[in-house]
Amino acid sequence: MLDQIVFYSLATLTLASALAVVLHRNTVHSSLFLGLSLAGVAGLYASLGADFLFGAQIMVYVSGIAVLVMFVVMLLGRASDLHLRQVNERWMAALLVCGVAAVGLFKVARLHSATVALGATRPGTHDIGRLFMSEWLLPFELISLVLLAALLGAVFFTRTENAR
Repeated sequence: MLDQIVFYSLATLTLASALAVVLHRNTVHSSLFLGLSLAGVAGLYASLGADFLFGAQIMVYVSGIAVLVMFVVMLLGRASDLHLRQVNERWMAALLVCGVAAVGLFKVARLHSATVALGATRPGTHDIGRLFMSEWLLPFELISLVLLAALLGAVFFTRTENAR
């Protein structure tokens, strides 16, 4: 019973904050609601026993939103840039897509409504860590080098001529 209350509370928080991301005109508020929405998803992962996904969600996405707020939104300089007018001339098509997606989700939910979890979840962080440090060590390190090269490239291309 308590698991269901936690799940539905986190799901409501996630959906409400995701809706607030789209509906707010203030860029700072939208980015903060995006962080709250991603934190709600992390809470859903934690309530489902996926501790590795919970940690990755917090470290990668929620901290990425903090970087977004600090470096992009706060450094815009002008207050007029923070209030954007949202224009969507194709709202009927978007409403149709949302309706079709909602019908599909309700059909899938109805199909799996009788599915029950078989037992308590077991944390898989130890197994994932063992795989990362054994047979997946080389690809893991290669990905870190690719990300480092992308970061250095982004710094190089964003520098102005005066700073060079």
